[in-house]
Amino acid sequence: MTTQRSPIRTFIVDDEPLAREGIRLLLQNDPEIEVVGEAGAGREAVAQLEYLRPDLVFLDVQMPEMTGFQVLGALDPAHIPAVIFVTAYDRYALQAFEVHALDYLLKPFDDERFADAVRRAKSHLQLSRAWDLRQQLLSLLADVTPQAQPAKPSEPERLAIKDGARVVFLRFDEIDWIEAADYYVQIHAGGKSYLHRETMMSLERRLDAGLFVRIHRSAIVNRHRIRELRGGRQREAVVVLEGGQAIKVSRSQQAKLAALRA
Repeated sequence: MTTQRSPIRTFIVDDEPLAREGIRLLLQNDPEIEVVGEAGAGREAVAQLEYLRPDLVFLDVQMPEMTGFQVLGALDPAHIPAVIFVTAYDRYALQAFEVHALDYLLKPFDDERFADAVRRAKSHLQLSRAWDLRQQLLSLLADVTPQAQPAKPSEPERLAIKDGARVVFLRFDEIDWIEAADYYVQIHAGGKSYLHRETMMSLERRLDAGLFVRIHRSAIVNRHRIRELRGGRQREAVVVLEGGQAIKVSRSQQAKLAALRA
């Protein structure tokens, strides 16, 4: 028997009526989405969001009375919905990342980019609902046999990367490997590459040492993506990733290579 999932209750906040209409039209044929309301200004948005408590909100950044970030700050932290920011300005991307936005749509965006953001939101909310259901079941079991409840895992840290007219939010565990490019780094993930303005040294400090290993002055790899190790000692050592990339291991990092083999 198939269980019918309840629709994702969605709210739209933008001071431009045409922008709100555009989002409604993009969502209208999606059977998994239910648009429950909209607002054109900050205070109105806060009141409606507190009353309706939607699952997802498309939120403009610059609006009359309050910014999108101030709207979120005025809400009860326990009832803040999943957020996709929609704005014509890319300078707020890092701030959006800091408040754990699911995505950051830069106007004008195409249908494919919008659909990608919606897919990300659906995946996030599906996992969130599964977690809530699990917690309810554990609570029921605790009434019969009290036991310690496992803590909810923290949301994986993400990297905000400006990619042309859009900003990509990439989880660190999605990264395959990283190579230095002067004052930039080239991020390789899922068959795609992104140029990110940050030095290798700065980015390395933010990485989980248990997940990433630096194997060369200009290369850091995700341990989980390593398929095989070749050479070593007398021969040049090379790490081969799942995608087939062969990356040289410098002599100074041979000890780390040995540790990976252990």
